[in-house]
Amino acid sequence: MDIQQQYKRVFGYLDKNGDGKISPPELQICIRKMGQELSSEEAEMVAELMDSDGDGLLSMEDLVKVVEAANEEEKANDLKMAFKMYGDEDTITPKSLRRMLSKLGESRSVDECELMIAKFDLDGNGVLDFHEFQDMMMS
Repeated sequence: MDIQQQYKRVFGYLDKNGDGKISPPELQICIRKMGQELSSEEAEMVAELMDSDGDGLLSMEDLVKVVEAANEEEKANDLKMAFKMYGDEDTITPKSLRRMLSKLGESRSVDECELMIAKFDLDGNGVLDFHEFQDMMMS
């Protein structure tokens, strides 16, 4: 079953009255099933923001956008947690990269870590900030 079929199946399940639209309370149920919480006010705000035709309800296409946005937020949070594993710094230095790789069983020299960082160091300062780390992880 491809992703579009899965979305249709979920949409059909949530669209209790079969009108082809998801109300804010139905959206709350959807988000809860994804393991996240959404208050009534937040669900109404999301429905208003993501609603493409202005009726305060979500179509299938609108729901796909909501789900994809939630998935992107989860990925970003996972990346932030991974970034913090390199230390309490706001950057990943060659030494902190070497330490983390060592914990993972990879033995690298500081010089090798400098080369690894240089590939994704967009501003050329010799360290990776979160955005550079994010680019590296997404490539």
